[in-house]
Amino acid sequence: MKVYEYQAKQLLEKNGIRIPRGGVASTPDEAASVARELNGSAWVIKAQIHAGGRRAGHFVGNQEAQGGIRFVGSIEDVRNAAQEMLGHVLVTDQTGPAGRTVNLLYVEQVCEVQRELYLGMLVDRRTSRVMLIALAEGGVNIESITSRSPESVLKLAIDPLEGLQQDAAREIATALELTDEQTDETVRVMLVMYAMFMNLDASLIEINPLGITAAGEVIAMDATMTFDDNAMFRHEDIHAQRDDDDELRWGELDATQHGLNYVKLDGNIGCLASGAGLALATLDAVKFYGGEPANFLDVPPAVEFERVKYAFGLILSDPGVEAILVNVFGGGIMRCDTIADGIIMAAREFPVRVPLIVRLAGINADSARDRLRDSGLVITFAEDFADAAEKVVKAATEARLSAQQKWWQRVQGLLTRKDETIDRTAG
Repeated sequence: MKVYEYQAKQLLEKNGIRIPRGGVASTPDEAASVARELNGSAWVIKAQIHAGGRRAGHFVGNQEAQGGIRFVGSIEDVRNAAQEMLGHVLVTDQTGPAGRTVNLLYVEQVCEVQRELYLGMLVDRRTSRVMLIALAEGGVNIESITSRSPESVLKLAIDPLEGLQQDAAREIATALELTDEQTDETVRVMLVMYAMFMNLDASLIEINPLGITAAGEVIAMDATMTFDDNAMFRHEDIHAQRDDDDELRWGELDATQHGLNYVKLDGNIGCLASGAGLALATLDAVKFYGGEPANFLDVPPAVEFERVKYAFGLILSDPGVEAILVNVFGGGIMRCDTIADGIIMAAREFPVRVPLIVRLAGINADSARDRLRDSGLVITFAEDFADAAEKVVKAATEARLSAQQKWWQRVQGLLTRKDETIDRTAG
């Protein structure tokens, strides 16, 4: 689960980390009102979306406009900037070409920052530990900094039994070449970040930049946080802040509410599998044979065919799907006939207009195949895993070529009728 920048900053402030003064707005008038309350002569207007790269981004339909983070010097400029951003789609390197619609803004006082640092914590898969990362530089060009000077990245894998020790944090902070007071404060920020990471079941906490102001204060200028979805039952206050409209892509919210593990992808081959491991292997197999998966969909072990029906219907209702692969191994409480019944029920509500490849193995596989054959559905059965992946990629390719051929024939027909009309007019 992700939260917006302003929500991450509120959590930092709640735990004693200094942040600039700011407020949230959903209309241009609210943005102007927040700016007045903050006083001062300069403000920064920040689009609130779940993606980075906002400052360098652009709005759909207006490539020349400034990005999603703007510095302004008057109340009227605050209102104008809000008018240009709210309700419009912001595209950044992290959103992809579809972008994200901006529904909220964060209006913040401008701080005089003399230096920018980077602090982050995440779960490192290689060491299976929480990793503290620090850089003596921060800001919008963090990726180029790390690629240009990888030796400048300071890392500390934290022992889960000992936790982040003050001496270890001080060693990292000292390497950032700060004053004694700033070093002390940075050490405190690191310790607070680690406590938050563990207590809130976070998977990422990032402060970028961590600013050093003209007065020498250490202040979090921007923040990113994500949390473990499976632990949110322990943090109802955080879970209540979830914005599903922005965070989840097509179908993901409904799937979550139906107990399915679904992630929308950018391909054209719908995939349904039983178990997370088999679902991931299915995606790999499709890619191996040259295809592009349209989704990750793991149907957890269950005996309710209604859940399977919904899962299959979810794939059928995706307009980008041009072929479907059902890859199921029945075992334990998961039975192949449950999958078959769910598919048949879903097909009654959502007509199957794309090639359907089915591979079934395990408990009740034979009876499940018999039910599917008797259902009247046009199904291509696969003998094994590799056969299934190869067949669905071939089917998707042929479906796309057929659609392109029909489109071209239609265009030729229109051109022919136009030429005939011209000839009759000339005659």
